[in-house]
Amino acid sequence: MVITPERRSSTLQIDPSVALEARLLGTLIRPGDKEYDESRQVMNALIDRHPAYIVRAADAADVIRAVEFARAHDLPLAVRSGGHSVSGLSTVDDGLVVDLSQMKAISVDPVARTVWAQPGVTSAEMAAATQPHGLALSTGDTASVALGGLTTGGGVGLLSRKFGLTIDSLRSVELVTADGRLIVADATQHPDLFWAIRGGGGNFGVVTAFEFDLRPVGMILGGALIFPVSVDTIRGFADYALNAPDELTTIGSIMPIPPLPMIPAELHGTPGFSILACYAGDQDEGQRVVAPLRALAEPIVELIQPMPYPAIFELTEASSHRTPNTSRAGFLQALTDEVIDIVVGDALGGFDPFAMVQLRPLGGAIARTPNEATAFAHRDKPFFMAIANVGVERQSQRWVERMWTLVEPHMSGAYANFIGDEGTGRVKEAYPGITYARLADVKRRYDPTNLFKLNQNIEPANAASVHRS
Repeated sequence: MVITPERRSSTLQIDPSVALEARLLGTLIRPGDKEYDESRQVMNALIDRHPAYIVRAADAADVIRAVEFARAHDLPLAVRSGGHSVSGLSTVDDGLVVDLSQMKAISVDPVARTVWAQPGVTSAEMAAATQPHGLALSTGDTASVALGGLTTGGGVGLLSRKFGLTIDSLRSVELVTADGRLIVADATQHPDLFWAIRGGGGNFGVVTAFEFDLRPVGMILGGALIFPVSVDTIRGFADYALNAPDELTTIGSIMPIPPLPMIPAELHGTPGFSILACYAGDQDEGQRVVAPLRALAEPIVELIQPMPYPAIFELTEASSHRTPNTSRAGFLQALTDEVIDIVVGDALGGFDPFAMVQLRPLGGAIARTPNEATAFAHRDKPFFMAIANVGVERQSQRWVERMWTLVEPHMSGAYANFIGDEGTGRVKEAYPGITYARLADVKRRYDPTNLFKLNQNIEPANAASVHRS
């Protein structure tokens, strides 16, 4: 809601946002400002919302002022770091958006092997900052995904099987609470909040800085293989990649073959199966580990080679552009032959030209941390599947829903960072049982009025009904 003259007290002569603007180190953007149309956009081009105010924060003090302003004027409050929320929850109509994208400071301590970073830092920027020291952080696999949303949701990426989720390297956070305090949460200070932040999303405040442990990563063996789609190729990939050494993390995608110059033109747009691979370890051993992937079938193209870790993000460049996005996703207890038959049959039977089915073998270091250690509650699941379509036509969106109807019976749980606007039931699938109850208790203590509700929302628990554990 824009605060118009009609909404002001008769004694108030100045729009109160003018006072907010004067106190900001960053920028306040309103409808009509020249930056407004660009600033209100998020990565999903199907989302078209018009905030009343966008606070492009420069530091934690700006975030505090924005939170206080939204609370004082009863404005819906959205928080954006990279803007990759598939459901568009990083923006809002007639409310206030706290934009963290310009908060990009990074400080690497190569001796302690730690890094301090603000929430606007992207996966590619983090990799570039730490690589000169022979170090890396396990982040997302898309270059432009920022730390803010990625980390609080969990953080699955191309080093996950070796080093775990992004939250598994988290040492502490600096966070602005709903009542405008700036606090630090770690294993000893606000440990309940620190547990909740690691997977519970943006429900508990606005994280303005993270401190992570870094891991030694130099050259990797990375890149992509593209094969024709077949049941045997996907079955072989799933069986091998899940049980391969932890150093190998892969993502398999059933999708139209891209028009790369090294691919014959007659294959462009036909169904293909691509494998994005990242082996973080000894290069000679990596060649032996990757060899069974190369042998799955005759590749249409092979692009796996030694490279500095940051270079692999160049292969995810397409995901860093603003595009329409309709998607559904979840975990699998097993990648059964029935599920493979469903997706291969669809691909060979007239695949939508903008469609993709993504398969992520998990396990490794992800699974060695107990489910209850953090709010990310699906570490025991061996596979993650996402169904996505970047077409703007309604038929493209219908394809996603049709495919989801076929595979949903095989799903077992949800990942908060991949849930759309799907209701409370799906949120509880991300946080099953005691996890949800524990998160609701933390929510009650740190955000009792549910100011931070534009997320995969966990409502504050009723104090009288909370079961302490």
